[in-house]
Amino acid sequence: MDFTFNSRVMVMGIAEPLSSVYVPIMTTYGTQIVAGISAGRGGQMICGIPVFDMVGQALAQRGLVETAILLVKPYEVLDAALEAIAAGIRQLVIITEGVPPLDMVSLVRKAEITETLVVGANCPGIIVPGQILLGTHPPAFYMPGHVGVISRSGALAYEVAWELTQAGLGQSIAVGIGGDRISGSSFQQWLQILEEDEQTEVIVLVGEMGCEGEETAAHYVAEAIDKPVVAYVAGHRLPNPSSVGASRLAELHNSPGSTEGKIAAFQQANIPLADRPSQIPSLVKRAMWAVQR
Repeated sequence: MDFTFNSRVMVMGIAEPLSSVYVPIMTTYGTQIVAGISAGRGGQMICGIPVFDMVGQALAQRGLVETAILLVKPYEVLDAALEAIAAGIRQLVIITEGVPPLDMVSLVRKAEITETLVVGANCPGIIVPGQILLGTHPPAFYMPGHVGVISRSGALAYEVAWELTQAGLGQSIAVGIGGDRISGSSFQQWLQILEEDEQTEVIVLVGEMGCEGEETAAHYVAEAIDKPVVAYVAGHRLPNPSSVGASRLAELHNSPGSTEGKIAAFQQANIPLADRPSQIPSLVKRAMWAVQR
């Protein structure tokens, strides 16, 4: 994993509307975007970045790239990702929403074979505060520090980071793994990455209803993670579906990814649970104090 200030980055889909918004934010933050990819736009400059038709052309002229950020259209994601992997790029951040599930299945299989780290799809990416921004995280919400944040939701990651920053607790890294059921990387993968990260002292895991990854993550923490972990599960304050007669709420409450199941898993793993985001800083401080005793 190489997410530092001198990491070299490529943006695939640099001519897409979202790129015009987020590429300048990333470069202003200090991210070294050395090339953009957009078929038919080769030879142009977009946002001050040289554009190429193909990944191979970009690497031949611009040199090594560690990470590719994908902002292409949903049905172009698989081809773009496979092109990047074939060129030797082993870190992909897929911002695009609405990627076909079967395309993600194919990509995840290819990533496993090639040992490629895939973040997303439908995610805000990664930020290492003070060093590099790979995605759509709002930099003003973050400050450098020693708390790692792993979230499925981008908005929740921002809120948790803001609460930590307001409490004087900076972040070592924050990652949004994506809100789709099929994600390129899991909570467990990122728990292990932060377990091995020298800058991370405490890990905050932010979950939500609808998927089942949090339960597995709780078991993984109990079995394999030595660093303190604090958790928050969004959605646990939704009304009881029987009292409001909402079929969708009933479905969410009773599904395998229900908040009740996630909370029970975290409790069984003895992971401190915040009732709301504003409680997270106090739990993090308590965990840090316990480690330093």
